[in-house]
Amino acid sequence: MPNLFSFWGFISYLLAIIVLMAIFIRQVNQYQRGVMFTLGKFTGIKQPGWRLVIPVFQSMTKMDIRTKAVDVPDQEVITKDNIPVKINAVVYYKIKDAAKAMLEVEDFYYAVSQVAQTTMRNSVGERSLDDILQKRAEIADQIKLRVDTLTDPWGVDIESVELKDVIIPENLKRTISKEAEAEREKRAVIIKADGDRIAATNLALAAETLSGTPGAMHLRTLQAINDLSSDQSNTTIWMIPTEVLEAIKGYANVVNKKSD
Repeated sequence: MPNLFSFWGFISYLLAIIVLMAIFIRQVNQYQRGVMFTLGKFTGIKQPGWRLVIPVFQSMTKMDIRTKAVDVPDQEVITKDNIPVKINAVVYYKIKDAAKAMLEVEDFYYAVSQVAQTTMRNSVGERSLDDILQKRAEIADQIKLRVDTLTDPWGVDIESVELKDVIIPENLKRTISKEAEAEREKRAVIIKADGDRIAATNLALAAETLSGTPGAMHLRTLQAINDLSSDQSNTTIWMIPTEVLEAIKGYANVVNKKSD
């Protein structure tokens, strides 16, 4: 009987220890920090591990210090050149001071989202549509700097801001497409005109060189004839000056007289 009582006594003692540990011990994971309050007053930050918390007198709130993402919904903005656009973004942040995030702001996630929305509207409204489309990275950096400055008193560190989409009205898309097409046609015409001008200049220089060099024109003519004769399917029509025909005719008359 004594052995039986001692066995149940040990079990009771063990259960009591387990119950006390469940009541008094709180586990703080590696990615968390514990904000401790004693009698309602902030008394420190608890690092990862098992921490003693006395019920009624103390309480501890765990703060996740991992990087989080806030998806900023579509914001309708009027650009500097009075064009309505919708823009959305994602903000990456993390808690750098768990005490400030707990004491200085009621809901830091909601607060960061609201600050990001207002800052994004203000930053985009200061720029033209062309700037928004061409300088998205620059605008994102500007938004990050402003949001980081505003959230710093809350113990929040803004790591990056990424602009995801810039949505413009459909009729404006068609106008931009037509403008881009007209710009491409303009460049094509200019390039063709420059090519024609360069070709004309080179032809003029070639003609001047050929006319100033004795026999150069004949050599060029022979080269052209040789190029034409390389293809048997080509038919060549010769244009002989009348002076040459008269000379041949005169030569034939002299030969006939001699033969008579």
